[in-house]
Amino acid sequence: MTDSGVAQTQTQTHTQANAKAVVLVSGGLDSATCLAIARANNYDCLALSFDYGQRSQSELLAAKAVVTAAGITQHKIISLDIGSLGGSALTDDAIAVPESASEGIPVTYVPARNTVFLSYALAWAEVVDARAIYIGVNALDYSGYPDCRPEFVAAYQAVINLATKAGVEGREIKLETPLIDLSKAEIIRTGIGLGVDYAATVSCYQADSAGLACGVCDSCRLRREGFSKAGVDDPTRYQQKNA
Repeated sequence: MTDSGVAQTQTQTHTQANAKAVVLVSGGLDSATCLAIARANNYDCLALSFDYGQRSQSELLAAKAVVTAAGITQHKIISLDIGSLGGSALTDDAIAVPESASEGIPVTYVPARNTVFLSYALAWAEVVDARAIYIGVNALDYSGYPDCRPEFVAAYQAVINLATKAGVEGREIKLETPLIDLSKAEIIRTGIGLGVDYAATVSCYQADSAGLACGVCDSCRLRREGFSKAGVDDPTRYQQKNA
């Protein structure tokens, strides 16, 4: 798939009436698009966000705005103390957020974050008898996190099948990753086609309390390049010094 057009394979009508899906919503660009795709697939969506000690709390306000705009009535925000473990620039103020590209897995990687988040999503999916879990991981225009790769997704699907009452009884819970093979530009075009308001999203690793983006971190760089390649005006609100 190339940047020449909108992704054509991301939405399909789900034929089972009132099927539920748990959607992880961080408040960022990718998760907002993922939520829109799940809704377009006719799922009854339940949104799940996490307050895990992340540096930028404004992303949770963005998550609430995205969920409200999508008309989702069930939105859980789970408080976790992952930040107390340290080891990531996103949770430890003593580790600086990089402002240039680096080799290998960056210090913004939060150890085991997606594994933990998906475990909560899976638990909720079992409770409400959801048929799918949506997560906006991406393995193309991303920061190199190991828990965003297809191999991780396949492994976690195996866990779902083996470790749940639903799986043992033959009721599939599908881990859906509709963005995994898309460029950032394709994700943006897809979201625009589904009516996503990207001005309401916060992707910056060190956004301020008002949600203004730094403009220089890896996430800001990928987001800005995505809008440029998509030929779409960037609605991101930047801090004045980096505007």
